[in-house]
Amino acid sequence: MEESNRSPSPGESPAPRPARGYAGDIPPAVAYDWWRKGDAVLVDVRSDAEREWVGYIPGAVALAWKQWPGMSPNPDFDAGLRAAVPAGKKAVLLCRSGARSAAAARRATELGLEAYNILEGFEGDADENGHRGSKGGWRLRGLPWRQN
Repeated sequence: MEESNRSPSPGESPAPRPARGYAGDIPPAVAYDWWRKGDAVLVDVRSDAEREWVGYIPGAVALAWKQWPGMSPNPDFDAGLRAAVPAGKKAVLLCRSGARSAAAARRATELGLEAYNILEGFEGDADENGHRGSKGGWRLRGLPWRQN
């Protein structure tokens, strides 16, 4: 995993925001900090196509919640998540903007894991022109990522 000097900024409390059905919502920098310290497993639940075309996080577990095309549920998600997250580790889940990862965090919790949704996702919210990448997200926050 690449190192970053990035730590949570003053507005990014390490305390998770309460959430319904999972352990909580956390900012990208907090997720990165937990992952970097070995307290959590970072699980990227975006589709293979998204990671290939938009970018990926080196060292993150790539485990689609829904798969392209058609965005059908991944039948191997549960088994993949159980294999990826050892006992005693938190699961921090990331998608494009934070919606699919919230659903995946609920499922992870049902499986008995301590699961958190990463706010803003990889690309953040769409701007007034419908473009992502300028309103939050893992990439915009300067956290490690690569593009093919």
